[in-house]
Amino acid sequence: MFKVDQIDHVELFVPDRFEAAKWYEKVLGLSIVERYKHWSEHPKGPLMVSSDDGSTKLALFTGTPQGTRETAGYHLVAFRVSGENFIRFLQRCDDELELINHNAEKLHSKLFSDHGQAFSIYFNDPFGHRLEITTYDHEFVRGKI
Repeated sequence: MFKVDQIDHVELFVPDRFEAAKWYEKVLGLSIVERYKHWSEHPKGPLMVSSDDGSTKLALFTGTPQGTRETAGYHLVAFRVSGENFIRFLQRCDDELELINHNAEKLHSKLFSDHGQAFSIYFNDPFGHRLEITTYDHEFVRGKI
């Protein structure tokens, strides 16, 4: 029976791939995957960033957030973290990160959502892409917030 192993990458269109990579590194800890960096030498090639050495990646392309291809796009990209890292991210929302959500509200640690089995917090990158940090360590997080 056929099944996929995992999501390989999600394509995002940004005005400047390297500036976007800096933002994704600062906010989410994603770094450029060196073994694929040569793809970015082509103006239409992606700059690949990842937190797990390239198993799952964001492919940053130069263009508008709506993209330059005739596709429907996506609603958001969710990043899974441990309960401890979810709490750390909430703290960073108050202390160092200046993020906004899709309602143009400044993100702070109280704007999380409790889904009963998971917690999530939603925000935008500077280019308008909707992002989510989520954890399934519900009991751990519930005891900390």
